[in-house]
Order: sequence, then structure tokens, then C-alpha cells
Amino acid sequence: MKIRAGFQIGYQCERDTAMLLVLNIHPSRRPDLLTEQVLSFDRPIEARDYIDGFGNACSRITAPAGLTTISTQFEIYDNGQPDVLPEGAFQHDIRDLPNDVLVFLLGSRYCDTDRLADFAWATFSDTPLGWPRVQAILTFVHNHIKFDYMKADSTRSAHDGFIARTGVCRDFAHLAITLCRCMNIPARYCTGYLGDIGVPPDGNPMDFSAWMQVYLGGHWHTVDARHNRARIGRILMATGRDATDVALSTAFGPALLARFEVVTDEIQAA
Repeated sequence: MKIRAGFQIGYQCERDTAMLLVLNIHPSRRPDLLTEQVLSFDRPIEARDYIDGFGNACSRITAPAGLTTISTQFEIYDNGQPDVLPEGAFQHDIRDLPNDVLVFLLGSRYCDTDRLADFAWATFSDTPLGWPRVQAILTFVHNHIKFDYMKADSTRSAHDGFIARTGVCRDFAHLAITLCRCMNIPARYCTGYLGDIGVPPDGNPMDFSAWMQVYLGGHWHTVDARHNRARIGRILMATGRDATDVALSTAFGPALLARFEVVTDEIQAA
């Protein structure tokens, strides 16, 4: 299966402003590209690329004063198969986890484990370890939060979403990640493209999507509390502790989002 994806994002800056961008696809998906995937700017801007501490492909720029539009468009191969759910995967004892996985058991900016630990243990301690426990958490979060595109809030933490019971895909991910971490299951935040492929049209404006990965049986596995089902056609951009680590842009000064368009479509065979 072939997928065409891309975006156009515009930032209005009052003055020259340094920015960090996490807008490229993840290095693990680059072998699947059928065309180049590069960031383009509508003004003369030098981008310096680097790999961050989580293995994400990032860029450093200085956006000049005024409106700057960043864009990319590419085609990528996908096997067309739904996410492989880790049924039967076992949960590691903390003592056996790799050192680099331990950070994904800790609280972070949006995953306030200290505020949800008591609830998590009271609710999920009787569930079987491993995948059944993860599935119980995903189902709880899926049913607990009501998706509302108009209720997006970039400051909402997992506990805030738990109380408000409303939000967008990042809120589903943050709450499920936090509950998994409370139950000693390493979990990390993912962002990327997820079009309406193999499912009815969503009806909301196309956006980037957030989901999560859990560490079971010696591997990271993709799961999704927002949809609570295997999906087709995910294109990973970045992973991290929470949305802070994978922010599309981090501006070191005032930068107003002035344009935002995302496209993710299956290319139909001729």
C-alpha cells in the first residue's frame, strides 16, 4: 500500500526566533520512503539537522520576523496490515528492564504518576500481568474520556484529563501512559500521521495523531487508547516521555501558529 502524507504549517514571529522542529518522519520509517521527505521553507532559512536523545530526527532553525511556512510532502510504502497487538506478551520485573527503558516508568511533565498511582493500583491490581493489564487500561481510558476536537488544551496533564473526562488523542495517550507507568509497565508517547485508512472518515479536521508504545516481552508495541483497536497506516514521527519531548515546534520567543494543514491519504491503485 502507498500513502501520500505531508503538511503546511505557518508561524508568525515578531522577531528572529530560534526554533526546534520535530517534523520529519522517524528514522525507522525512512527505508519505506518512495519519495524524498525533506522540510521546505518559503523563505531563505538554514536548517541544521540532529538526532535527539530519544532517537528522533529534529531540526534547528532561526525563523525570521514575519510569517514563515514550513512544508513537506512525500509518499511512503506501508504493508497495509493493522497494528500487531502484543497478545501473550509478558510483563518484565523492574529488575530485568534495560537501563534505557527505566525512564519510561517515571513521571513526566504531562504524565503525573504521583496523582494517579493510588487510583491505578485500586483499579488494575487484580488484572493479569502483561497484555491483559494493558488492554484493561486502554479500555478504561477509551471509555472514560470523550473525544472533543474543540476541547484541545496544550496544558492538560493526564490527571487533568482524568478529571475533565474530555480531550483529544494526546489526552487519551497521556492518561493511558500514566496508568501503565503506575502499574510498572514502561510506556512512551508517540506522534505521527494516521489517516482514515480502513475506517470510516472521522469528520474532524485532519491533524497529526498521538498514540503510545508499551514495553512487553522485550519489545516496544504500538497501542492506542483513543481508538482502542488496531489501525492501518501509522507513520511514526517521534517518541518520547510525553508531548513535551515530541512537540512539533519549540520556539524560543513569541511564535503564533498562523496556518496548519495536514494530509494523510492512501494512494489508490490505478
